[in-house]
Amino acid sequence: MSAVRSAFSVAGDGPALFVIHGIGARRATFDRLIEGLRDRFTCISYDLRGHGLTPRTGERFGLDDLVDDLEALRDRLGIQKAHFAGHSLGGMIAPAYARRHPDRVLSLGLWSTAAFRDPDDSQKVRAVVAAMREKGIGPVLDTLTARWFTDAFCAARPDVIDWRKRQVLDTEPDVFLNVFDIYAETEMGPWLHEIAAPAQIITGEADGGCNPRLNRLIHQAMPGSELEILEGLKHAIFIEATDRVLPHVRRFLLAQG
Repeated sequence: MSAVRSAFSVAGDGPALFVIHGIGARRATFDRLIEGLRDRFTCISYDLRGHGLTPRTGERFGLDDLVDDLEALRDRLGIQKAHFAGHSLGGMIAPAYARRHPDRVLSLGLWSTAAFRDPDDSQKVRAVVAAMREKGIGPVLDTLTARWFTDAFCAARPDVIDWRKRQVLDTEPDVFLNVFDIYAETEMGPWLHEIAAPAQIITGEADGGCNPRLNRLIHQAMPGSELEILEGLKHAIFIEATDRVLPHVRRFLLAQG
């Protein structure tokens, strides 16, 4: 399968940083993060295939195809080396890219992602996908947003919750289920130790699917990585609390020289 031509945005000046969004999201996930980094980094955000303004192919696709899309974008922009970081599914694409193209990678960000799932962890995430296939995506959306955002944020910002739901509903159902399958079936545990790039691992203390237990195992598997667990937050750390994540990300990136 050939790579798709991703829709992207570029902002700022300095070393390149690619940021990769998650399931049913858009590059706008990182708008506030980029505002806090663009003075020192050239920030590239893009829509995954079938999301936002990036076209899809008619075929099912896998993690390798998403890595191909990222490499095609890097090549198109003529960037030789960059920092790569992703949220959720994006936090699987970035290390998979680093595994295949280690010479292109200055550092990695694995944000709110999962590896080393035990059978119970795997069963839970597959059950969510099965429920969406059985009932439809819409009826399961409230369950998803309750996992993504804290109760306090849901109460305070129903407009943002509606905006995030609309992103999901505006993604074609087969694309949304395809990327959810990739997220559910990808297991990075067997190969994360192969990645030598400096890595920053961040997750929310109350993130059910990408919980601190799994992220501690990721940290242990990646020599030289650092781990930040954000108190009280669930999964949508950039939409709900960029102001809390940004200082950690900025410090880590600047430390890479």
